[in-house]
Amino acid sequence: MKTLLLVDGSSYLYRAFHGLPDLRNSRQEPTGAIYGVLNMLRKLHKEFPSDYSACVFDAKGKTFRNDLYPEYKANRSAMPDDLRAQIQPLHDAITAMGWPIIIQEGVEADDVIGTLCKEATQHQFNVVVSTGDKDLAQLVNGHVTLINTMANEKLDIEGVKNKFGLMPSQIIDYLTLIGDTSDNVPGVEKVGPKTALKWLNEYQTLDNLVANADKITGKVGENLREHLPKLELAKKLTVIRCDLDLPYNMADLTRRPFHDEQLKEMLSELGFLSWLNALNKNSTVTDEK
Repeated sequence: MKTLLLVDGSSYLYRAFHGLPDLRNSRQEPTGAIYGVLNMLRKLHKEFPSDYSACVFDAKGKTFRNDLYPEYKANRSAMPDDLRAQIQPLHDAITAMGWPIIIQEGVEADDVIGTLCKEATQHQFNVVVSTGDKDLAQLVNGHVTLINTMANEKLDIEGVKNKFGLMPSQIIDYLTLIGDTSDNVPGVEKVGPKTALKWLNEYQTLDNLVANADKITGKVGENLREHLPKLELAKKLTVIRCDLDLPYNMADLTRRPFHDEQLKEMLSELGFLSWLNALNKNSTVTDEK
């Protein structure tokens, strides 16, 4: 069975930027986020051999979710200059390493990943998605597995059940109830993971919970009933689209050859000398050193 390996590049970009030291090259240009993402990519192809692969990033600008809800992600601060400066060099290095990159305007990386997961599943492929984003747990099924290399975590169907206490098919309803402060998606006031889990274990679906909202007692029940008119919007913001008309097919996601000379020049400029030495010794930059 063929395998598609997808990387949530935007998720790892921010985590690498905030999680690694402030690395700089000889010109004092920031390189920490680049180092973190490339290091993760170096290992992935080795640990998860695949027939097809892609690194997916968010595009600049607003998405259809901003059209639905202008306050979507309005609480996020502007991208730090030191991170912004690393994006294009990172994309260039990823391309030189043979990874196809996908950036689709008007949607988020999650939606691209969701659409590719659906297409691959229809072809009976296995899909491995490397991400740190809990929202993507809604995509997990018998063919789709999430891995988080930074937390050494694997989420297949059983893994989702163990982590959240729910089936993957319930994750959308769960996220709708608790909301997402990082995306500025409002949940039901005073409803956190424990209450959402309790309700979904009892009522199974959000629709069934709503139908029985009058049975929920106490202040939390009042909050639920007050929030009912907003649940439809919250769910639309939470659902990952899997129906995009992407200008790609699986053949476009075949792993490409290394651009050795281009990659060597980049590694030298970035100051990643141990990787450069490995490449010069007829090894590859994807081998762990």
